[in-house]
Amino acid sequence: MARPMPRLFLIRHGETEWSLNGRHTGRSDIPLTARGEEQIKSKAQILVGDGKIIDPKNLCTVFVSPRQRAHKTFHLLFDHVETPHHIITEDVREWDYGQYEGLLSSEIQARDPGWKIWKDGCPDGEGVEEMQNRVDLVIKNVREYHRQYKEEGLNTRDVVIVAHGHFSRVLLARWIRFPLRLGTNFNVEPGGVAVLGYNHNNLEEPAMDALNLYADLK
Repeated sequence: MARPMPRLFLIRHGETEWSLNGRHTGRSDIPLTARGEEQIKSKAQILVGDGKIIDPKNLCTVFVSPRQRAHKTFHLLFDHVETPHHIITEDVREWDYGQYEGLLSSEIQARDPGWKIWKDGCPDGEGVEEMQNRVDLVIKNVREYHRQYKEEGLNTRDVVIVAHGHFSRVLLARWIRFPLRLGTNFNVEPGGVAVLGYNHNNLEEPAMDALNLYADLK
C-alpha cells in the first residue's frame, strides 16, 4: 500500500487592523485584532490534533514569520497540543513594501498611477524578482522534506507555513509553476488555510488541493 503523499499547509495570519482597512502591512509588527484571535481559536480544535487534517505526528516542521501577527496565529493554532518543531524565519515574511508600507492602494495609486505590485515591485522594498527568488527557495526547502519522506523513508510528511497575504499568493502561484504575476488571481483570506500537494503520487506534479479552508468569507 502506497504511503500518503506529503502536503504543505499554508496559513495566513488572522485579521489585523491594517488587513481590515487595506493598508499594506509588511515589516510593521501589527497585532491581531480580538476578532482575528477568535478567527484562529475557533478553528484550532477543528484543524489541529490527533486524526485532524493537521496532525502533529505527521509534521516535519512549521515555518513561522517573525511578525507577531503570524507568531500569535501559530500559537493559537497549536497551544492545545504539544508544540511542534518550528522555525521562526524571515524567509516567510510578507513582501517588503518599502516606501509603500502602511499605505492604502488608493494612496499608492495617487503617487504612482498604474502601479501593480505584481509587475513593479516596491521602491526601497522587494522587487518582483527578489520576491520570486525568496519564495522559490522556501518551496525548494519544503520539497526537500517531501522528497526525504517519499524517497528516504522520513517518518513525517507534512509542512506548515504561517505567513501573510501577498507571500501566500506568490507561493500559491509558484508552487504550481505559474508566473509570479498570476498570484493576483488568488484570494487569501485572513485565517484561511490552503492545502498544497501533488497529483498522481508524483512529486513532479505539484497541485493545489484547497484554498481558504475555514476562512470567514464575506
